[in-house]
This record gives sequence, C-alpha cells and structure tokens, in this order.
Amino acid sequence: MKKVVLFSILLVIGLALSQVLPFFLADLTAPVLKGIQILTMTCLGFIMIHVGYEFEIDRSRLSSYGWDYLVAATAAAFPWIFCTLYFVFFFYAPEQWGQGAVWKESLLAGRFAAPTSAGVLFSMMAAAGLSATWVFKKARILAIFDDLDTVLLMIPLKMLIVGIRWQLVVVVVIMGGLLWVGWKYLHRVRIPVSWPWVLGYSAAITAFSEALYQFSKILNDVVPIHIEILLPAFVVGVIMARPEGQNPHLDDQRNGHQEGPESPEEQKVSTLISAIFMVLVGLSMPSMFQDGAAPLPWGTLLFHVAIITVLSNLGKMFPLLTYRKETGWRERLAVSVAMFPRGEVGAGVLLISLSYGIDPRIVSVGMVSLALNLFLTGIFIAGVKALVALPKES
Repeated sequence: MKKVVLFSILLVIGLALSQVLPFFLADLTAPVLKGIQILTMTCLGFIMIHVGYEFEIDRSRLSSYGWDYLVAATAAAFPWIFCTLYFVFFFYAPEQWGQGAVWKESLLAGRFAAPTSAGVLFSMMAAAGLSATWVFKKARILAIFDDLDTVLLMIPLKMLIVGIRWQLVVVVVIMGGLLWVGWKYLHRVRIPVSWPWVLGYSAAITAFSEALYQFSKILNDVVPIHIEILLPAFVVGVIMARPEGQNPHLDDQRNGHQEGPESPEEQKVSTLISAIFMVLVGLSMPSMFQDGAAPLPWGTLLFHVAIITVLSNLGKMFPLLTYRKETGWRERLAVSVAMFPRGEVGAGVLLISLSYGIDPRIVSVGMVSLALNLFLTGIFIAGVKALVALPKES
C-alpha cells in the first residue's frame, strides 16, 4: 500500500497547488493551465494504451459485455440522476421547477458525478497489487464503459443547450469508427510496444486531438470538435499485437502489475508516469471559487458538498446488486467502491458547464465534491483491498 499512500499524497499536492497557482501566475495562468492539461492527457493516454493492450474480448460471450455495459451505464446514471434532482429541488425556487432551462443546466452539471476516473482507478489499483483480481478485471471493464457512456451522453446534453450542430455528429462518427477499428483489429497490428513508443503514441493522439479542437474552434468556438483521449488511446492499446510468447495476464499474476510489457524498466517507467499523472490530475482541477470567493456561504457550501458526495457515491453502488452468480457480496461491494474515484472526466464536464454560464453555485458544489472524492481516493482503494483480502464466502 506504500504506492497508494504516495499516489494519494501526490493527488492532494496537485489539488492544493491547483487552487493557489492562479494567484501567483497572474497573466501566465491560461498558458500554464493549457500545458498542464496537455501533459495530463498525454499521461492518461499512456495509461489507457496499456489498459487496452491487456483488454480481452471473448467473442463467444458478447452478451456478457452487453450486461457489463448496462451495469456501467446504470452505475453512471444513478449518480447523475441523484445529483440532478438535488440541484433542481434544492438550488431553485419551487416556481422554477417547471422551467426547461433549469432542468437543462442541472442535467449537464449533474453529469460530473457519473464517470469513474479510469486513469486514477487503474493506477491506484495496480499500486495496491490488485491487478490480478476479479475485482480489478471487472472494475476495468465497468470504468471504461461508464466513461464511454459519459462521453456519448454529453453529445445529446450539449444539443439540449446549443441545439443540433454538425460538429457533434462528427464526434459520433469518429467514436463509432474507433470502436469498429478496435473490434476489427483486436491485438492484430504489429507495432512496437515498449514504453518510449507508447509514450510517443500517446503524445501523437493528444496532439491530434488538440489540433482538431483548435481548428474547429476557429470555425465555431461555441461547439468545437473535442475528441476525449480516453477512447482513441484505449483503441490503440486494443489493436496492438502482443509479442510472441508474452501473456500480460500471466505477468499480472506473477508481478501484481497491470501495465503492458513486464520488464523492470517498463514497470519503473509506468509507475513514474502514473505518479506524475496523479499530480497533474490534481493540478487540472479548476478553481473551486469564482474571483477567489465562494458563491455560497462556507457552511452552506460544505453542507451541499457532503450531501452531493454521498448521493454520487451511493449511485455507484449498483454493481453490488449484480454479478451474484459470479462472486460473493464482498467482491461486488469492492467493485462498487472501486468505482468511486472521480477525476479528469468529471472536471471536464464542470468546465463545459462553466463555459455555458450555468449557475456558479451548482458548479462550485460539484467542483468541491469532485475534489473531496479525489482526496478520498486512497481510502477508497484501501477499502477495496481490505474487502478483497477477506476470506471468500463458502
């Protein structure tokens, strides 16, 4: 658990720095934050390529993946619904409850609670030595699916705010094409898999995504084309052929490590990049307050944050009710708790909400709740490890 403690400390350091750096950077804040964002996405891409590299699809069990997607989508929907309802009924007067604009804003802002942070989750669980367990393998599938579900659902949510735009159709087409490529060429493309190459692939994906975003922003800065790096990086890992004689899942069982090729150098680099990613995720969190002040009194803010945090994590408990034929309640509870960590995807939803002028009270509550969940990540993973270590039910 030493790595988990270290990663937790790095997350908190990054989070703390994200709140104080704007006061010291002044006019340099925007370019520095853009640099942090690009570095964060590059590290996330590196992690997701390795996750895709180990991903397996049993084509004879496709129905089980359909069930996994349903579980993931439901586990993402409940936190979203709970937070949306809370925002509507506790932040607006009764006479506003029937207004479409109120529901649109709350539906968009509430989506921050839906996605599990795949990069944080995979890095933390690997650091805890859980990568050979059923819990990790199931959480890996669910986290990927619920992030995908969040990215897909953001498209109709944006349409609610800005209307139907061709840019959003382009995003859907690109994502559909990526999924087809991953399915068609699963572990069949022979390209180098060592860490310098993987880091290069990640940097190239990040550069392409950013270039496309900036170019489309010139055409229309209201709805630019933004391809989240999670899916393309994952697909690159999925199509990478494994060197003959290498089985990463056997390596997992020997070494307790989830990431790609298993030489000592590869493990050290993967751990280092995961550690850097933890700091960057913390640094990527936007300022929790507008103009240095909270839009709500501190007591009120913390009250709402506590409730929203409980509701969002309660919604993630849906896997506890499923998979009864596969394993016992402890492992199912462990999977549910493993889905608690939030991070860069949820922060991205809140940033989009800010750009559309959504009520700053809602955004601030969501941001502080996100930060609290980030702060508690190490405790969540420790809880998962404790549950997995308990004797299985007979």
